[in-house]
Parts: sequence; C-alpha cells; structure tokens
Amino acid sequence: MRVLFTVPPLAGHVNPTVAVGAELAARGHEVAWTGPAGALSRLLPAHARILPAGDEAGGDEAGGDEAGGGYAALHERWRDLRGVGALRFLWADALVPLALAMVRGVTEAAHAFAPDLLVADQQALAGPVVARRLGIPWATSASTSAELTRPFADFPKVGEWVSGQIAGFLSACGLPEPDWDPRFSERLVIVFSTPELVGAGAGFPAHFAFVGPAFGARPAVPGFPWQRLDPERRRVLVSLGTLNQQAGGRFYATVLEAAERLSGDVQLVLAAPATLAGPVPGNVLLRERVPQLELLPHLDAVVSHGGHNTVCEALAYGLPLVVAPIRDDQPIVARQVVEAGAGVRVRFGRTRTEELCDALTAVLDDPGPRRAARRIQASFAAAGGAAAAADRLEKLS
Repeated sequence: MRVLFTVPPLAGHVNPTVAVGAELAARGHEVAWTGPAGALSRLLPAHARILPAGDEAGGDEAGGDEAGGGYAALHERWRDLRGVGALRFLWADALVPLALAMVRGVTEAAHAFAPDLLVADQQALAGPVVARRLGIPWATSASTSAELTRPFADFPKVGEWVSGQIAGFLSACGLPEPDWDPRFSERLVIVFSTPELVGAGAGFPAHFAFVGPAFGARPAVPGFPWQRLDPERRRVLVSLGTLNQQAGGRFYATVLEAAERLSGDVQLVLAAPATLAGPVPGNVLLRERVPQLELLPHLDAVVSHGGHNTVCEALAYGLPLVVAPIRDDQPIVARQVVEAGAGVRVRFGRTRTEELCDALTAVLDDPGPRRAARRIQASFAAAGGAAAAADRLEKLS
C-alpha cells in the first residue's frame, strides 16, 4: 500500500512517523511525508520522499533545528508565554494558520502520490480535511497523549475556545459538519504511549491503539565525549528540548547550584547552549546537543520539561524523571508521570536549589520511582512500538 504521513514541522511529531514509515517500507509498502518541506528535510532521513505543503506559513529563513525555517519568528513570540496565553498562541497563531496553509499542498500531494491511506498527526489538521474531501481512509498519529485525557475538564471555557478554533478552520475549508474532530480518526488513533502512563481509568474505544513509543532514525550528533561519563557517580541528563532552551536561563542556574551540592555522588549531563549555562562545576558535562537515545542506557535519571518525546524515551529505558513543565501539553504529561509514580514534579519558573536537590535525591535514592518507571518500560516493550503501529495500519487499509 501507499501511505502518506501529514506532519507539522516539529521533531517530536515527526520522529514517531519515521519509525513507523521505516517499518512499513521494510514490509514493502511505499511511504511519503507532506508538510513544510524546508523543515521536514532537516527532520527526516535523507532518502525520505517529501511532498511540500505549507512552507508559506513560516517562510524558509534560517530558524531553529527543530521548528525549522521561518517558524523561528513564531518561536520568538511563543517561548516566553505560559498557561492559557501559550495555548491561545499555539492554536490561533500556529496550528490553524499552518493547517490553512497546508491544505493546498496536502491536496496536491495526495493527487501526486495517490495514497491508499493517510496518517495525520494530531496537530496537522489539513490531513484529515483533505482525506475527507478525497475519500481517502485516514488514521491519527497521536504523538502526545495530552489531548486524550480531557485536558480542559477543569477549564471548560478554554476547551470551548479550542473547539471554536477547530470549527472555524473546518468552516473555512467548507466542512462545517457537526460531530467530527480532525484530531481523532473514527477508524484508528495510534497512541505512542500506553495506559500505564496515560492512566488506565480514562477508558478508550477499541480503535485507539496504544503502541508505546516508536523510535526512528535521528540526525547524528558527532563528537560526544563518552569518555567523560563518570563511572563513579550516578548520571543524570538535564534537557529542556530544543525549542525551550532559550527560556531556560534561570532554571539552568538552579540546576548548576544543585549540581554543586550533589557533586560527591551525581554527574549531570546538561543539554544547553554554553552562552545560557555559563561556567559549570566539574561534575557537569555541558553540551549544546546530545545523542539522547544513545545516551539514555548510560544514565540513572532524567530531568525534563515534560515533553512527551523525552518522557517516553526516558521511561522506555526504565529511568525515573524530575519534570519541570513549561507550557502546552507538558503539565499534563508531567501529571501522568507523577500519578504513575515514575517521577517528581518541580516548578520550572520558581524552582529553588533545595527543591531540585530533594527531587533528584528522591528519584535516585527512593526505589519507588524506579520501580514505576520499569513497570512503564515493560508496558512499552509489550505494546510493540512501530511494528504494532504498522500492523494496525495494514489492517485499516
């Protein structure tokens, strides 16, 4: 079969499709991706077939590695927002304009590639619209589990506003039909997590396939100094993800103070720009970029902003977490980690050194978070990852 992945220009949303696409290709199927080509060319393997859609939404000037292209200007406005302000910006200034800009390109891609099946990321709303117009079967790629758990239950007005943004987009596309949501296919929703993390009590329909994380090929990160990993200390990765680094100045300072206090027993691998981190103590290995998947087997814990990708990757290796969520889905993912018992949450903007030291000590010394992380690790392994996702897609076609 021929499978067309529709994705936004964000690494965390593209990476799972790389793994699933590779699995499908190994089984003899043809795969292609459509989205902003300038960004996707930096996020996908060199051999990937890319059909452009939506580059005009952000242009193609120099931008960050993860967002890519002219989306850097949007990122500059977004990075200091929090709470409802960040959510409104995400939908009104990023997702809906991107979806409107992508519709024409996705339509042309569908005509050119003639897919038997379209797989649309939850935040690439143009994909389901085009699939519905052209009568192509489609599935959802849920690269974050946040929207699956009634995230606005305590803030109904916010939920109504998001629904209004989606309804406005569908109306602009000539599809103002009631009772359909382009974020959720009625035939198949592939969730790159498991109920052990998301929460088994939520209750999901049978067409929600929990396959666990799917790890695809990543751009190489050359020159990591593996010999500097200290075998005498417990090793902890600190990463805020590519898009959040510029907002991390105060948090990095707290991390470095905590590192000094824990220097006798802990080595931190800090993924951050040297210009933001400043001078570091001897037990901190500072690198702007790290080979995260290759590094995780050598670690004892992870400090993260609560990004779904990093959280699931850490848990896939049985590592407990300290989560410091910033915005968007991160507080929901952080809550999932804490409720599953696999980590401790701290305040990103107001964390004190003592609080961070206590959190690190808890995940390193208390066996409870590690046991919970390993329980989730086992659920991920049993879920099947990219192979399980490919199985479900083959049945759908």
